[in-house]
Amino acid sequence: MKTAVVTDTNSGITVEAGKKLGIYVLPMPVIVEDSCYLEGEDITNAELYGAMKNHREVSSSQPSPGSILSLWNAVFKDGFENIVYIPMSSSLSGSCENAMQLSADYQGRVHVVDNHRISVTLMESVYDAKGLADSGHSAKEIKTMLEDSAYDASIYLSVNSLEYLKKSGRITASAAAIAGILNIKPVLTIQGDKLDLFAKVRGIKQSERKMIEALKQDIASRFAGIPAGRLRIATAGTFEKEEEAEAWRGLVQSEFPHASVYYVPLSCSIACHVGVGALGIGVSILLAQ
Repeated sequence: MKTAVVTDTNSGITVEAGKKLGIYVLPMPVIVEDSCYLEGEDITNAELYGAMKNHREVSSSQPSPGSILSLWNAVFKDGFENIVYIPMSSSLSGSCENAMQLSADYQGRVHVVDNHRISVTLMESVYDAKGLADSGHSAKEIKTMLEDSAYDASIYLSVNSLEYLKKSGRITASAAAIAGILNIKPVLTIQGDKLDLFAKVRGIKQSERKMIEALKQDIASRFAGIPAGRLRIATAGTFEKEEEAEAWRGLVQSEFPHASVYYVPLSCSIACHVGVGALGIGVSILLAQ
């Protein structure tokens, strides 16, 4: 059974990169003021960062049912018999549940995966799925394997500004003001479900150190005994300059010398909520192929 792997840009995989990898990618919509744009098609990360720096209203949106169905139908026209669709976590967006409802009309040919991931950990799930599909696993088997390993990952994230967390209602305006005065940076975490507060530190350097320490602790405890070759460590962020992104990646690489640490920009739809200058770190356990 020929199985296609489909995801969205919240995975950190662009539409263009997906084409090279044989992965179908749905561009996520973002809204700037009253205009809707598709990530990578009519808006770039740099353009979104510019809008946020000018304090324009930005927000994320779910993909329309029409855009999802259009992509799925295009996949079937390409000759695939089944689809494994891996959107962002159902705990962070309603797009996963909507996709599940839409898949009911495909008589079991579309398998929507909810493995509670986003960004770099979602990316690794997509890569796992592609490898499994290429090796002959069925769509149903891939869905089961991804969901059974959903919590074999961690993400830590720190924001440079609380402006957009305030706008999304995750913190109050007064708390944001006090934090700004005291230079307090929240360190947030995603351990499979919703975004939670992990720690509060002063300054971006302390937040970097806190995230690295947290990841080391996860590897030593939650993922103890996992061979180093099955651990994937990644960095992400909303940096405006490549040298800033490389400095963050390089710092993490120096702390995990036996890993091959990479960096990907956070998707535009995630950037809408964390603002410019956010940085994150994640670890995933690769599935045995």
